Amino acid sequence: MAIINTALTTTAANIYVSSGNSATTVIHFCNYTNNGATANVWVVPAGQTASNTTIIYSNVALTSQNTLVVDTEKLILSNGDAIMANVSSNGSVTATVSYIGI
Repeated sequence: MAIINTALTTTAANIYVSSGNSATTVIHFCNYTNNGATANVWVVPAGQTASNTTIIYSNVALTSQNTLVVDTEKLILSNGDAIMANVSSNGSVTATVSYIGI
């Protein structure tokens, strides 16, 4: 099992790209500031881009000093598939993805 940590920005960016086949075990979105923020998350097939057809969380509220834990939904990804995210305010949220190769 492995983890990747990413500071989110207002621009949608990869927080995880599958190398081979893999599965996510948990994803944390931590708002470490005293201000609220919103986040968007996309699951993007290899070769595609973040869009309305690939979004899985839209404008999810992250209250100050709070963490959203995504641990019920396990995402099975093929080589090159990506999880992307952005946040409403730079410097407010980190994403941590835990995954395992399958």
